[in-house]
Amino acid sequence: MRISLFYASTFGIIGVHLPFFPIWLKAIGIDVSWIGVITAAPSLSRFTILPFVTATAERRQVLRGTMIGLAFATATGFAILGLLRDPLTILIVYAVIACLWTPLSPLTDGYALKGVTRYGLDYGRMRLWGSASFVVFALVAGLLLQRIEAQNLIWIIVALAFLSAFVGLGIVPLNAPAVEAPLQGKTHSLLRSPQFLAIIGASALIQGSHAAYFGFASITWQNAGLGGFTIAVLWSLGVIAEIVVFAISPRFTLSPQVLVLIGAASGVLRWVITAQEPRIEILAVVQLMHGLTFGITQVGVVALIVRSVPHHVIASAQGYMVATQGATTSLTMICSGLIYARVGEGVYYAMAAMALAGGIVMALARKRLDAHHAVLD
Repeated sequence: MRISLFYASTFGIIGVHLPFFPIWLKAIGIDVSWIGVITAAPSLSRFTILPFVTATAERRQVLRGTMIGLAFATATGFAILGLLRDPLTILIVYAVIACLWTPLSPLTDGYALKGVTRYGLDYGRMRLWGSASFVVFALVAGLLLQRIEAQNLIWIIVALAFLSAFVGLGIVPLNAPAVEAPLQGKTHSLLRSPQFLAIIGASALIQGSHAAYFGFASITWQNAGLGGFTIAVLWSLGVIAEIVVFAISPRFTLSPQVLVLIGAASGVLRWVITAQEPRIEILAVVQLMHGLTFGITQVGVVALIVRSVPHHVIASAQGYMVATQGATTSLTMICSGLIYARVGEGVYYAMAAMALAGGIVMALARKRLDAHHAVLD
């Protein structure tokens, strides 16, 4: 229950941040090319600071303390950011915030997955509360945008960040397993496993194909004349589909590899349709595909990690996975800003190519993963 509440509070921040942070940047006068660079900061931090933080927290068995400390530091950082207007200063401060904020997701997932392997908990049903909170707070922020100046959107993020930090105080420490496996020298061995590299590579390409959507969808929709609440509804439709996927994930009978392949194929279709600048009715339907492009991919990748990675390095594995996603997404985000400035929604063709590449990686590794799991079984 407590980790579900923490998922809810942290994803409440994301529910405001993803749709409306670019709009806040635009409202305070930041150029679109700067927006692409600034919004790439979290992705850059994922492959620099993040793996070190997750590995250190797991090795020292201080997941809970690290999560709480980072949550309070993140909230303070956003409060400082709200006072700034110079793009270079914003980039620097936001990059520091990203180093504090981005490790929270893999640390929380690592904490939750330890509960999955140790106590038989259901990851999907814990994680869905984060998605549900995303929807609620995105809609609330969309409604507030009709009543407040866009320059004040940052203070909603600040308030939610402090709320999340205080919710984090309720997280209980994990009991140590009865027999603790030796940790030294084990985490880096993950990077020598072809199976693990295939998992994180496919995940990085498919999830990284959302970069243009995360960075520029709200700006595109606002330029098309859509209001803040409509923008929030479009974002929420995707996350509602994601919630449904997480809720029914225990009933899936397909292998995790097939789930990832479905996510990749759905990504190709979704981004090709989005590139056509569809009418809002079609766009609303396409948004529901987020349950496949993101949700079912996440379920498949998490299942592969649980089956392939030793329990005592699960948080580190999550860190490496998110780091790989960050390296891919940061480069994609920066390139997306340059491409978007020239061809607009044509940038989504590049996203479709990325999703296809992720599917190819998983298809090539499928037999090896099946053989590996058969040996384990």
